[in-house]
Amino acid sequence: MKHIARLLLALAVFFALPAMSREERSLNDNWLFMKGDVPEAKTVDYYANSWQPVTLPHTFNAGDANQGGDTSRGEKEGVYYRGPGWYRRQLEITPVAGQRYVLQFDGAALVTDVWVNGKSVGHHEGGYAAFRFDITDALKAGDNLIAVRVDNARVPQVAPLTGDFNVFGGLYRNVSLITTGGIHVDLMDHGGPGVYVTTKAISVAKADIGARILLKNDSTQAAKIAVKTHILDADGKVVATAKALVSLAAGQSQPLEQALTVRRPHLWAGRKDAYLYKVVVEAGSDSVTVPLGIRTVAIDPDKGFLLNGQPYRIYGANMQQPGRKGKGTAVSDADIDEDMQIMDDMGVAALRLAHMQHPQRVYDDADRMGILLTTEVPLVDAITAGQAFQDNAVEQMRELIAQNYNHPSVALWGLGNEIRSTVPDANPVLAALQTTAKAMDPTRPTVYAHCCLADDDPIAGHSDVISYNRYFGWYGDTFADMGKWADALHDKYPTRIFGVSEYGAGASIRHQEDAPKAVVPQAFWHPEQYQALYHEANWRELKARPYLWSDFIWVAFDFPSFRRNEGDRPAINDKGLVTEDRQTKKDAYYWYQANWSDRLMVHITSPRDVHKRIRHVKVKVYSNMDEVRLSLNGQALGAQKVTDHIATWAIDLKDGENVVEAYAGKDLHDRVVWNYEGPMDGK
Repeated sequence: MKHIARLLLALAVFFALPAMSREERSLNDNWLFMKGDVPEAKTVDYYANSWQPVTLPHTFNAGDANQGGDTSRGEKEGVYYRGPGWYRRQLEITPVAGQRYVLQFDGAALVTDVWVNGKSVGHHEGGYAAFRFDITDALKAGDNLIAVRVDNARVPQVAPLTGDFNVFGGLYRNVSLITTGGIHVDLMDHGGPGVYVTTKAISVAKADIGARILLKNDSTQAAKIAVKTHILDADGKVVATAKALVSLAAGQSQPLEQALTVRRPHLWAGRKDAYLYKVVVEAGSDSVTVPLGIRTVAIDPDKGFLLNGQPYRIYGANMQQPGRKGKGTAVSDADIDEDMQIMDDMGVAALRLAHMQHPQRVYDDADRMGILLTTEVPLVDAITAGQAFQDNAVEQMRELIAQNYNHPSVALWGLGNEIRSTVPDANPVLAALQTTAKAMDPTRPTVYAHCCLADDDPIAGHSDVISYNRYFGWYGDTFADMGKWADALHDKYPTRIFGVSEYGAGASIRHQEDAPKAVVPQAFWHPEQYQALYHEANWRELKARPYLWSDFIWVAFDFPSFRRNEGDRPAINDKGLVTEDRQTKKDAYYWYQANWSDRLMVHITSPRDVHKRIRHVKVKVYSNMDEVRLSLNGQALGAQKVTDHIATWAIDLKDGENVVEAYAGKDLHDRVVWNYEGPMDGK
């Protein structure tokens, strides 16, 4: 009887213990780093006290990313370290039987290998998606050694092979430990949440929502679990629920389809109304939350982009993955929020995330701000022949979609950018990416950014829609050629849906010229005024053509690029509307703000041209007001009507300091100080 009593007591205690819900623990602190290859560092007995203490996110290219030379002076182009680096960290833990322990890397470039207590637990190829390794079987009670080798060297089978950007090596995004029960929403679905929520149909009365949930039983016994899916509105009120009882054999993975209905849905309508629901999935003790924006997207050859069935003009900028000088891509959430706010303030309707998957914070911010996104795999410039490269590109597409499927801001999946040669043949790779994208997500169109081959090359024919990278007035031709080219292509292929994925011009805030002449892109002199004229002219051509489904400026922010040796700084792409340090918005930024933003603004151009070379100058003001007033040295010069977001005055400067001020409405004001000291030649 005593034995029976003890058994019953034990069982009572066992069943009274609550199943462990999912927990996530940051592992960003207490890492040691060594640059170079140290194979023995994966072993527990290796002595690493001479290594550098670091906190994640961390990149080993933070210091060399902006180094370079000028080939015109016989110097080498920008060089930065591409090779292995090692990270080690102790993890103190007491594993609980029946629980699963999963390491999550939010991103690491370019190839990552991980050991726990000297045991290999995973290998990942690709630098921009999240990935996970189950480390349960490698853990022991007490101290556990995590050793990570990250290598950003060029690998023939891993995209990208090259590109107009630097590949920052290291654990440059967050690392965490996820703990969950043996029965859970699948953590191994290409780094994604294991939940796919789809808007099936929308009417004024209701929205039909489908939820596909991937369930996994990692325990040693069969089990029945209750699965509940709730949709919560922006106030946290449950507005729809679905329930199911699912039987899972030991070791079994199984998808579950659930149908939900939201009555009188509040639509996600981009910048007009970025209304967000939440979907909470409870699977036994596990729980996963993903965003939901109820909306539809489509593209029409004449009407362009359609959001919820209505024309919605797609204009905005390309954005390289967030970075900062001195940090590289090892940025904080605050840095990412700053970038997104700068773009939001400019009034972008959309961003093209070039040329790789960005941190999740970017997608979260875009959901909240109502900024539409195109996001693409890092298939850039070139491919490697063979199945291995294709397989890696396909896996990177699966990761991109699995991890970002639920973001309403994501409008299109990008297959790649600027494959520049027909040898080796890139068509099988692009075809495989298209098949993968449509199989995983038939609700969104795909796009490819084409350049450098004929407009109708077969490479441009795999995606649902096509975009072109065109730099008329920068790399040859004239500003007016943008419109001529677009009209000719539209006339030739009236049913082809195409847009412009890149257009832009370089500018240095240190280069100022009153009446800028045509610029040689590869040369040193990149005056800010020429960039402004370029964008004024090109935007006029683009906005007059509503059949273009997209218009994306290259690029939001100046960024490091090893192959660039032009402008005032080596190893920098200076086509940004904002400087790399985010401290200075160039004139062109304000041109677009005047055109796109609802925020009332006034901006006097050429504020950095403080040393004027001529006395008689033109004052140009960008504004989205109807009228702007001007004063010179305290004397009112009257008001001018704003035409096409520009007002101009001709003024004569006095010798020395001149204060020019612009006013609009009650409160808008801008001020510049220009100095005139006579012609530079003394005449």
